[in-house]
Amino acid sequence: MGKRIFREIVAPFSVFLIVVGLVLSLMGAVWIWYRGLELGVFTDTVNGLGDWNYYLFVAGLVLLIAGIWYLYDFFRNKKFLVEELKTDKRSELIKKKAELEDVVKKLPSKYEKMFEEKKRKLKIK
Repeated sequence: MGKRIFREIVAPFSVFLIVVGLVLSLMGAVWIWYRGLELGVFTDTVNGLGDWNYYLFVAGLVLLIAGIWYLYDFFRNKKFLVEELKTDKRSELIKKKAELEDVVKKLPSKYEKMFEEKKRKLKIK
């Protein structure tokens, strides 16, 4: 159940991870390398967190990398599926059916519906 919900929101969730990761990384970077920098409330927040900024910097980098990876994987799978569904040749779709079914499991349900419609159109079981 949880995996189905996640696959429906993977793109917005990835963007959220990227934004949070970027903010945390910037907070850590300001604390580590630019302590004298004045950015108003942002600098006050960073200074208030003190040495926790080292942990926030590492956590931010992890979240940033994870968000970028999930977003890249989503768009890569989406592009692959859409390109393969453009074909009207039954034999080409049959060759890649297993791979397409794996990709569809990672994408939102609308892509699964597109794939099922294409299979019905080409009379593939």
